[in-house]
Amino acid sequence: MAHFAEVDPKTNIVLRVIVAEQNFINSGAVGDSFRWVQTSYNTRGGVHKTGGYPLRKNYAGKGFTYDKDRDAFIEPKPYPSWTLNEDTCQWDCPVAHPADDKSYEWNEDTQAWDEIVL
Repeated sequence: MAHFAEVDPKTNIVLRVIVAEQNFINSGAVGDSFRWVQTSYNTRGGVHKTGGYPLRKNYAGKGFTYDKDRDAFIEPKPYPSWTLNEDTCQWDCPVAHPADDKSYEWNEDTQAWDEIVL
């Protein structure tokens, strides 16, 4: 079994991800096979976590974009100030995340990480 993302051919946005065999996708039971692109549950940032082949940079999710030129799934941009890392096809923030055990959230207005105090 493999994971396949259904990609809208007009917008390149992922509509859903299913687990199926390639023969099932090719059968037309879930629509035109050209709408389906295989994705790897074990791939993130261009690295396969078990040492296998990293397929399409990132595991697809609903709302992701499939970039045909990069052959990559890219999650929606979280903030306007973040930039796409061409190597990983993930979004980089303009300021490094603090390297401690505290929880933070990005503040787009101040361009800084705000500590989350519970």
